Amino acid sequence: MESVTAPEPTGASVRLRPEIAALPPYRQGRPAPADGYKLSSNENPFPPLPGVVAAVAASANEINRYPDATALTLREKLADRYGVSADEVLVGVGSVSLLAQFIAAAAGPGDEVVYSWRSFEAYPGLVTVAGATSVVVGNRDDHGHDLEAMAAAVTDRTRVAIVCSPNNPTGVIVTAAEFEAFMARVPRDLLVLLDEAYIEFVRDEASVDGRTLIGRHPNLVMLRTFSKAYGLAGLRVGYAIGPVPILDAAHSTAIPLGVTGTATAAALASLEPAAEAELLERVGVIAARRDRLRDALVAQGWPVPQAQGNFVWLPTGDATADVAERLFEAGLVTRAFPPDGIRVSVGEEESVDTLLRILGELVPASQEGHHA
Repeated sequence: MESVTAPEPTGASVRLRPEIAALPPYRQGRPAPADGYKLSSNENPFPPLPGVVAAVAASANEINRYPDATALTLREKLADRYGVSADEVLVGVGSVSLLAQFIAAAAGPGDEVVYSWRSFEAYPGLVTVAGATSVVVGNRDDHGHDLEAMAAAVTDRTRVAIVCSPNNPTGVIVTAAEFEAFMARVPRDLLVLLDEAYIEFVRDEASVDGRTLIGRHPNLVMLRTFSKAYGLAGLRVGYAIGPVPILDAAHSTAIPLGVTGTATAAALASLEPAAEAELLERVGVIAARRDRLRDALVAQGWPVPQAQGNFVWLPTGDATADVAERLFEAGLVTRAFPPDGIRVSVGEEESVDTLLRILGELVPASQEGHHA
């Protein structure tokens, strides 16, 4: 048999899109030490419900088969809840996957996507991967969206606007009145994505709520997830509700067969009345813990903005890396965004005392480096 000699390497690299090669990958929070707490990923600290675990275990008997990647049963359940047809519901691999699908469906090279900043850290990467250009509008001094400035930033090239409420990582809501004024200002052919990943934790009645907007705007899509309030972060399942033509286009951009049967089973089990009641009771516990934590931090002197997600925002400015490291040394893993601030998830009750103790020691130093 004739041997085959591999060609000598030429030293030339594969030609990649330069904007992708330069794009930093999404970075997960580092794991917590064995005796510490992971407060970096906005995870639900409660363990899965037994009924959800049982549904996941039962679904394992079908893993030799492809799932119904359209998740029809789940879509029908959600459609009944929101008063829409199943075709007006799109299920995806977490709401971040759906965001990618909608951006890719609407924006490409030469197009623009408008969003507030600082906001969800995945937005810039999703826009770049789609080939489009980010147009970033700075948050207000209270760390909330400046929707007037966002509307003013819309041009003929703008194809998508993303509104995140409550905003990740700052926790500030968009009010219903602000959002209505925004929708009245932007063109009706501009796709608006209302990212409500943390909506279940909101206790401010002035907040926008996508449920009240269904069917009212032909260019609006609402996105939600089972990752946070429902505690299914590890299974990756989220959903969008909006006009059928927009959802159909987004469905066409998805990687086929992404939504697993296990994720669908867990979501359906979570929507059973008794299970959902228990899950939302847990959400109430986390929201109350968040409010106590924020009040205590404000009392210490921290300028923490109004928090309506399952996290609080520390505007530590130039001291961000130092404060995050001090917290890590105390066994608390947080999410640092130098040079702006630190997002701290509301985790186990036992983590709160340690958090307040360390941050109480750091208030003066952090304020010296603070900038809004």
